[in-house]
Amino acid sequence: MTIDYAARARALVGTRFRAQGRSAEGLDCVGVVLATFEIPVDSAPRDYQLRGDHLARLKEELDAQFRRVPARRFGSGDLMLLAPAPDQLHLAVRTEDGFVHAHAGIRRVVETPGFPQWTMVGAYRRRRR
Repeated sequence: MTIDYAARARALVGTRFRAQGRSAEGLDCVGVVLATFEIPVDSAPRDYQLRGDHLARLKEELDAQFRRVPARRFGSGDLMLLAPAPDQLHLAVRTEDGFVHAHAGIRRVVETPGFPQWTMVGAYRRRRR
């Protein structure tokens, strides 16, 4: 059975943004990933800053739940690791026409059309359980 992760991410659109949020009361980008891919909340760190050099730690966490996907095989339902700024990382879920992510400026989880203008650091696909 194939799970439609893009549809799961879309179901979160409209949820309030909350830094380090992990519930229906509010989500950040990590919370969106946990909910979309059904990863236990207690398995994700909460002690991170919005900015800073966290790339190695984040890649280690992602490698535990996901496998890296080459750009040519990247598609809807895959996870994107993005860099909106040199010292800032962000996670989003690719959809057929865009991506779902927790938007701090809008204060909601949104689906943004097109491809992010930010640097894509990596693409990941959920490991089979």
